[in-house]
Amino acid sequence: MSLRPVMITCDSTDPLPLGRWWAEQTGGEVIAENDGWFSVVQLSSGPRLAFQKVADPTPGKNRVHLDLEADGDLDDEAARLVASGAERLDEQTMGDFRWIVMADPDGNVFCISGAH
Repeated sequence: MSLRPVMITCDSTDPLPLGRWWAEQTGGEVIAENDGWFSVVQLSSGPRLAFQKVADPTPGKNRVHLDLEADGDLDDEAARLVASGAERLDEQTMGDFRWIVMADPDGNVFCISGAH
């Protein structure tokens, strides 16, 4: 027996616009909105993303975050995300590997890196 990830769920105070934002950024599709309390995004590959309504945002840093790979120039992708409502938080380099730490419009942290 083995397990495979099928959905990654994040807390949100307003899951519908956040689900739509992630669908737009990833080229995914919102496949469920569940009366405003749970939004599900189907990606073209990999697990689905979900956003569930909570009364209070999760305090502090995420304990789990998404790592996403950009198809094109990393700085151009970061600028596109910022223009759409994300926040650029930090940048890191380890050897020849570089990534940018971002936050979505709800403050959920994620990272983007270039193809490697």
